[in-house]
Amino acid sequence: MYSEKVMDHFSNPRNMGEINDADGVGTVGNIKCGDIMRIYLKVEDNIIQEVKFKTFGCGAAIATSSMATELVKGKTIQQALEVTNKAVLEALDGLPKVKVHCSLLAEEALRAALWDYAQKHGIKIDGLKQPKTDIGEHDHGDDDEDIY
Repeated sequence: MYSEKVMDHFSNPRNMGEINDADGVGTVGNIKCGDIMRIYLKVEDNIIQEVKFKTFGCGAAIATSSMATELVKGKTIQQALEVTNKAVLEALDGLPKVKVHCSLLAEEALRAALWDYAQKHGIKIDGLKQPKTDIGEHDHGDDDEDIY
């Protein structure tokens, strides 16, 4: 069963769409489950002023994308880097075990967008490593217990 928050973010996604002149864009996906996420960032004075997403995938993928954008909007780059899949899961009041990988994809898409922002602006973000941005078969395990 999905929580009320998951159903709300799936039925009424926040920040869906594109930012044409984005400062950072991150795209990740998982061929195995069919989800592809793209997150766009608009940053001014180290603050995420605008964030949008486009996701092709299941309801959990859409809900996690929506929640991830809500969690970083108005935050500093460093605060956004602290948004993990666990934070997304907690904010949504959890996901069924077989859908936990969607929260990891949301974290990866956010980190990929932050990486792109850093590369475009020639800056280093402490704690940020180059993410996997290929749309491949990321192995998150069958039970997803290890991705917190």
